[in-house]
Amino acid sequence: MRTIFNHNVHIVIVATIALAIASLLATAAIAGPTAGEPAASGPATAAPAANAPAAASSRPAVRIPMFGNPNSRLERPDMSGAGTIRILTDDSFPPLYFVGDDNRPTGFTVDLARAACDRLGVACTIQTRRFDTLLDALAAGKGDVVIAAIPATPGLLERFTVTRPYMRFPGRFMIKNGAASPGPGTKDFAGKTIGVVAGSAHEAWLKANFPASPLKAYPDLPAAGAALRAGEVLYVFGDGLGMALWQDGSLSGNCCGFTGGPYLSDAFFGEGVGFIVRRNDAALQRAFDYALQQMWSDGRYDELYLRYFPVSFF
Repeated sequence: MRTIFNHNVHIVIVATIALAIASLLATAAIAGPTAGEPAASGPATAAPAANAPAAASSRPAVRIPMFGNPNSRLERPDMSGAGTIRILTDDSFPPLYFVGDDNRPTGFTVDLARAACDRLGVACTIQTRRFDTLLDALAAGKGDVVIAAIPATPGLLERFTVTRPYMRFPGRFMIKNGAASPGPGTKDFAGKTIGVVAGSAHEAWLKANFPASPLKAYPDLPAAGAALRAGEVLYVFGDGLGMALWQDGSLSGNCCGFTGGPYLSDAFFGEGVGFIVRRNDAALQRAFDYALQQMWSDGRYDELYLRYFPVSFF
């Protein structure tokens, strides 16, 4: 099994002055995977250039994903007759989407959708519904676009059209800060015990990609993180977003950070999430693809990512 670092994911290295004022941070140049990460055409278990220990940092430079081609020039769509675009979302998955202090929908995807509408010069409304009703509401014409953590599976694509991803959810390894632990994929890594959530896609990925590593299963990510903090295991592997939120929360005690990766796998972790529209609305799909490209180019995507993900999961 080969898990390949997506060619379309570019990592932006951002110089951080203070994460508490992340919106003021300046974005530096785009860089490729760093040492210890899977190469663009290599397997997930490929060793880095050197077998140096991979010590995590409590506050590394924030790394921002880009899922578009920075050199592409999409044609600006004509939205003169578009009218108001009705955007449907849930409100129970912070920091992607939730209810703000003003009782209005907010979050990374909500603000991204509002910024997309600004780029297109159209009026948009944000309507919240229960997560399990979003797609049926879209199909019934009760909205025009769905923004939610709904992966672009073959089943979804049979019913709807989806833009390029605006987010993917990589697997990541986590270690204690300052630990002199061998980097994932190095010769000294083999045989080290890895904590993982029982029955998860991340457990299945480890079995396929690191078959020589003993696994210790936990009921959920907080339990695995607590075990890492207590020194029961040297590594935890799991959902990058979930671990970033755990690292930034009080339960972690600022104990831990990422090492290696990020690891992307369509088969295990999905192809990411995009703006979802009805199949007969390809023009709206192209319009939001254009808006996404503009936001990657003008820095708005970076600004929103820094605001909502002070601990990057890329």
